[in-house]
Amino acid sequence: MAETTFQTHEVFNQPPPPGPFDLWKDDAALRAAVAREGGAAFSASLAAYGALAGDALLRLADEAHRDRPRLQAFDAYGRRIDRVAFNAAYHEVMGAAIAHGVAGLSWAQPQPGAHVARAALSYLHYQAEPGSSCPLTMTHAAVPVLRQAPALREWADKACAFCYDGRDVPMADKRGVTLGMGMTEKQGGSDVRANTTRATPLGAEGEYALVGHKWFFSAPMSDAFLVLAQAPGGLSCFLLPRWRPDGTRNALRLMRLKDKLGDWSNASSEVEFDGAWAHRIGDEGRGVATILEMVMLTRLDCMLGSAGLMRMALRQALHHAGHRRVFGKRLLEQPLMRRVLADLVLESEAATALSLRVAGAVDRAPHDPGEAALARIATAIGKYWICKRTPGFVNEAQECLGGIGYIEETLLPRLVRQAPLNSIWEGSGNIQCLDVLRALAREPETGAALRAQWQAAAGMDAQFDAALQAGMAMLEAGSDEAGARAFVERLALLLQGAILLRAQHPLARDWCSARLGPMRGAGYGSLPAAVDADAALARVAGAD
Repeated sequence: MAETTFQTHEVFNQPPPPGPFDLWKDDAALRAAVAREGGAAFSASLAAYGALAGDALLRLADEAHRDRPRLQAFDAYGRRIDRVAFNAAYHEVMGAAIAHGVAGLSWAQPQPGAHVARAALSYLHYQAEPGSSCPLTMTHAAVPVLRQAPALREWADKACAFCYDGRDVPMADKRGVTLGMGMTEKQGGSDVRANTTRATPLGAEGEYALVGHKWFFSAPMSDAFLVLAQAPGGLSCFLLPRWRPDGTRNALRLMRLKDKLGDWSNASSEVEFDGAWAHRIGDEGRGVATILEMVMLTRLDCMLGSAGLMRMALRQALHHAGHRRVFGKRLLEQPLMRRVLADLVLESEAATALSLRVAGAVDRAPHDPGEAALARIATAIGKYWICKRTPGFVNEAQECLGGIGYIEETLLPRLVRQAPLNSIWEGSGNIQCLDVLRALAREPETGAALRAQWQAAAGMDAQFDAALQAGMAMLEAGSDEAGARAFVERLALLLQGAILLRAQHPLARDWCSARLGPMRGAGYGSLPAAVDADAALARVAGAD
């Protein structure tokens, strides 16, 4: 009997699978910002990582997300081991990232522009595999805190090393280590001064035993963690390693892994300390002040990560729109779709420019008080605004794909789940806004730094100038707590506009029209008629 073949239909008018991407070469905004902020000497390293991240690491990320981390509290014989098992792809991603300096570049090669280059590496990495950015960010941010304690110098040195070792063994047996952090507890959340974990001094100088819990304990397979606990002198900062200095397991008990909305490749946990050994950093009672630099650096990476996520979502939308035909034309040729995509370009370019500007300020802060003040205020402003804009941005990119963008085989669902994270992590939006009000009230130099940035762009665009006049009056008057969000939003928009104008960004005037002008719209794609969508889309030509 002859075999019958049924062919119900032919698959056509569907885009080819996206990628690989060259995340450095195809990102003119990133390249320009790195050069502008002093990181051009690292361009070759960034180019190499951009090609790797958009190809091999993006493929490894698929595996790391499909096979989520698993808690192994006990071994087969009932012994407590408190380990987290990861897919091998996760370790490959971590190894590549650390070898290329995503965690340690700015400390291992402390030259002008190093912080800018490390920020760009973080931005590139987040586009490929954002979950692993959590331990990479915390390892990077922990170094200046560790350096405050001479007894912990080896920890700081190994955190900077371009060497990843994922084994669960004591620090002495490793050439490189990773760091995590534990601040929040059930009863306090962002109010870390409500922490109840107790730290009891031991016999040796700086050594304590900790009893208590942490409600969010990120990257629990890190080699050590910076934690806050109540010592006799008040809330203090400690380094708590997985292994004690004598080579025995520390009394750190992983209770469960969080079942999270997204960020599936990375483990987050709840933990209890049952007399866990820890070493104090800084003075008793100065825990928040001691860990503050780490918090500031992690907030910068929240901005960078969200800007990177925007960029990857935009790439996916451009790829689909460039191949899919509807009503006789490619989506990319449809007038309304062009306005939507052009608006996403404007948002992405401004997010990248602001994030790298803050990284440049961090780079120059040790030698420039004005840049230090700008870094202080702009980190909180940018963390609030960029992270807040990202979920809507990614959803709009998802909508460009239509129904297929809701299917797990595409990247968009993963990006949608990831998008809200950075607005929550390291202080939610309200915390950032309150921090801005606090800085302006207590540190007048931060307000002066903002004014200087704005005024340097005066006279470059009429719509910016009109917004500037109102913004200067607003900054002078200040804001109460209830109005803090509207206040910080305006600060952010003026800062983004000033950065773009001063950089002579080719889309600066269109951005000012779209975000500061009287005809600005609330939703993506509702651009003023004067905005040149062709110019915006030409800016990202080839990025798909």
